[in-house]
Amino acid sequence: MQKILIVITFYMFSLNSFSQKSNLAGVIVDGENTPVHNSVIALLTPKDSILYRFTRSDKDGKFNLKNLKVGNYIVMTSHSKYGDYVETMVINENQNDLGIIPLMSKTQLLKEIIIKSGSMRIKGDTTSYRASDFKVGANANVEELLKRLPGIQVGKNGEIKAMGETVRKVLVDGEEFFGDDPGMAVKNLRADAIKEVQIFDKKSDQAAFTGIDDGNSQKTINLKLKEDKKKGYFGKIDAANGPPSKVDSRYNTNLLFSSFKAKRKLSAFLLNGNTGQDGLDWQDNQKFGGGNNNFSMDMDDDGNMSYQWTGGNNDGEPNINTQNGYIKNTNAGLQYSNKWKEKHNINLTPKFNNQIYSNNNVRFNRTQVGQNQLNDNSTTASNVNRSNYKLNMVYDVKLDTINSLKISAQTNFYDTANTEFTNSSTTDENGILKNKRQILVDNDTDKQAFSASVLFKHKFAKARRTLSISTTWNLLNNNLDGFLKSENDSYSAGILSGTNSINQNKIGDQTTQNTNLNFTYTEPLGKKFALQFAYQIEYNTGQSSQLTYDFSNATGRYDVLVNDLSNQFKQTITVNKPNLKFSYNSKKINYSFGSGFGFTDFDLLDQTQNKQYSRNFTNLFPSAQFSYKYKANANIRISYNGATRQPTIEQLQPLRNNQDFFNQVVGNPDLKQSFTNSLNISQNSYNMLTESNIYQGLGFRTTANQISYNNDIDPQSAKTIRKAVNTNGNFSLNYYTGYNFKIKKIDLEVGVSPSLSFSRSVISINSIANTSDNLNSNFGLRFSKSKEKKYDFTISNDFSNSRNATTQNDEVRSFNTNDLSFRGGIYFAEKWKLSTDYTLRSRQKTIDFQTNLSNHIWNARFERTFKNDEFTAYILVRDILNQNISIERSNFQNTVAEERNERLQRYAMIGLTWNFKNKSEKKEQIQN
Repeated sequence: MQKILIVITFYMFSLNSFSQKSNLAGVIVDGENTPVHNSVIALLTPKDSILYRFTRSDKDGKFNLKNLKVGNYIVMTSHSKYGDYVETMVINENQNDLGIIPLMSKTQLLKEIIIKSGSMRIKGDTTSYRASDFKVGANANVEELLKRLPGIQVGKNGEIKAMGETVRKVLVDGEEFFGDDPGMAVKNLRADAIKEVQIFDKKSDQAAFTGIDDGNSQKTINLKLKEDKKKGYFGKIDAANGPPSKVDSRYNTNLLFSSFKAKRKLSAFLLNGNTGQDGLDWQDNQKFGGGNNNFSMDMDDDGNMSYQWTGGNNDGEPNINTQNGYIKNTNAGLQYSNKWKEKHNINLTPKFNNQIYSNNNVRFNRTQVGQNQLNDNSTTASNVNRSNYKLNMVYDVKLDTINSLKISAQTNFYDTANTEFTNSSTTDENGILKNKRQILVDNDTDKQAFSASVLFKHKFAKARRTLSISTTWNLLNNNLDGFLKSENDSYSAGILSGTNSINQNKIGDQTTQNTNLNFTYTEPLGKKFALQFAYQIEYNTGQSSQLTYDFSNATGRYDVLVNDLSNQFKQTITVNKPNLKFSYNSKKINYSFGSGFGFTDFDLLDQTQNKQYSRNFTNLFPSAQFSYKYKANANIRISYNGATRQPTIEQLQPLRNNQDFFNQVVGNPDLKQSFTNSLNISQNSYNMLTESNIYQGLGFRTTANQISYNNDIDPQSAKTIRKAVNTNGNFSLNYYTGYNFKIKKIDLEVGVSPSLSFSRSVISINSIANTSDNLNSNFGLRFSKSKEKKYDFTISNDFSNSRNATTQNDEVRSFNTNDLSFRGGIYFAEKWKLSTDYTLRSRQKTIDFQTNLSNHIWNARFERTFKNDEFTAYILVRDILNQNISIERSNFQNTVAEERNERLQRYAMIGLTWNFKNKSEKKEQIQN
């Protein structure tokens, strides 16, 4: 009886189990929610992964597996174009619905694999390259490494672009390397010392602290050193010399030494040469702290007083363009940085620079004045001897977990001596002489600049609630002792009608101070929203004495004061500026908008004329930024800024500049402030799988009451008085785009970069408004290919067209310029390398210049490495065809111009480079 009951119970249990059936349904879609047809959906038993049941999705992506036993299963999908989807699940009684199952394409899946485990990696906004995966030659510098990285281009002048954007900063282990000069790190650090190259958009210090994007970011490269390179030293010594030439024997001596120990870094450099190319970048006039550093005071768009080095003759400093002329340049610097206890960080950088420069400049200007033309021909010989000493110090300390303090200080001492001799004449369109002048300027300038800043930052307990307080102080002393001697002849109908002789001593003493106090408070309004309030107070004082003395034959001294060329001036400027900004930050979308007001009080005292100018300005500067990261490594940015601009003191001060008797400049105390609207839209995307990058941008700018100049021109004497005035109707529009990609079958990189810009300028001639329209178009094309220890080459072509039309002349002026260039190298037996570069520059003849101009620049270098690539011997020849000429043509407003400068031409040098490093590294290399 018991056995019968057991059998009955087992039978009923089996019957019940057999009756427990269920269904499984769902929908298969892709990443864009499009149904996926014919995808296999399989059920596997988890114990042994044996296939239990399968089906396929229909045209709508739907599937339904029926009469399934309840229990545990593995669900798996499979499709030729999509990655597998795998999930464990329990099938219960009745209907089971998996809902929508999104599949990732195998192409996208492959991208994710590359990003996570390949030579390139993306984390947030940072793109990283593993340096060891990109092979470079022996003793190559970081610049050569960057040329191998996908998405990065290094121009022939050293300009670096990453994902289509210009790189503004290069850091080493997150710290500046000899200041913010990108060339210092990439040209002098060894590629084999780099572990990783990181590219990101570096936010401003304020935005990084508050988390509120202020739109002020810079494309930045961070070079992460290998751990073993942080414990030793490395560097290089490069020396080259050439045979005597008719100018000077060419030479270069460059030395760089770097020592790393944990977080302590010590580096030094010494550069000495007269080629202007090796060790110094011709295109970068602030190379190694030795550029055109001229100090002046200005009012910025927000109503603040700013202090900057501007160049030109406006502040008594000569303009040095190291592309032209002859220059001897000595640069030296030392950098020490250290971190300890994870709280203290110090960076100390002293620098010295000396430039001895000479140049002969020939210039032709044709100016349209109504129906008349004035042709001006001039030659200028200039000589400059300039030295400067700089000391920068930054100390950053974390007081505790919520408070930090940053102290910065800088001192600059400048000493400049320059002479310029100009010989010029002006004729009309028929060649009839209007005037002639000979001008000798001899100036000695001493400047001392001091600055200091303190930044205190505090984080509250509530996330993203912050307070920062900063103060800055600047002091500038500027002393000028100059002499002006000129002979100025006036002509009537080609016959001498008068002569004006000038022999004057100009003495200038200027002291300016600026103190700034800024409070910034941020308040979170949720997880993604925040409000920022800022208040800034500025106090500026200054005293300027500009005295001109005529030479007295009676006393033999410069002791006759010239009243209309002398002025003593005092200023007190106070600025109060509140600002309110609302922001939204998320992973994909960021935007902010707000506005500030600047209340500026000008108290200006012209002591010479006993006149006081009191000016009050209310400045409005609204702003808005929007960015959308629509996919990995792709974004769109839109920004708008509205700003008022105050005239500078030089433009307001009624002081006459008579350096050129027939072209004088005077100030205008009746100037109004200007208002500028700027709108910019940009898009940038990079595809890692195809190694392609596309970028584009559109910008529009319009200015009301733009500060310009009225040219009061007398067609009879050709004398011009330039006076600052306001004009309306000025605007500009520009568009640029670029596409970089790789043809993988032949491993060829291709880049295309067209651009177009249009501007309308309103110019005032004899108090009558005239318009000048300028249209510029450019098209660039580049091909590059390389193979390790075999060859590398780049071919590029840049074409540009410039068109100009003015109401002064109905004729449209147009001319073309084309640059075709080649740069390449080939290896022999891995130890020998021949490299060369060639440029053909063509300039089309025009109505004003009836000759086509073309010149060929060809350089070559032959080198051989020794002793495990530690030493390199080389021979180089620059400008083999001896055609390195400087001829620039321009077409702007009512003037066309051609300018010619001296340039260093053909020379040859023999050199030796020693790349040294600590001995432990050498042993490791030999063992490997």
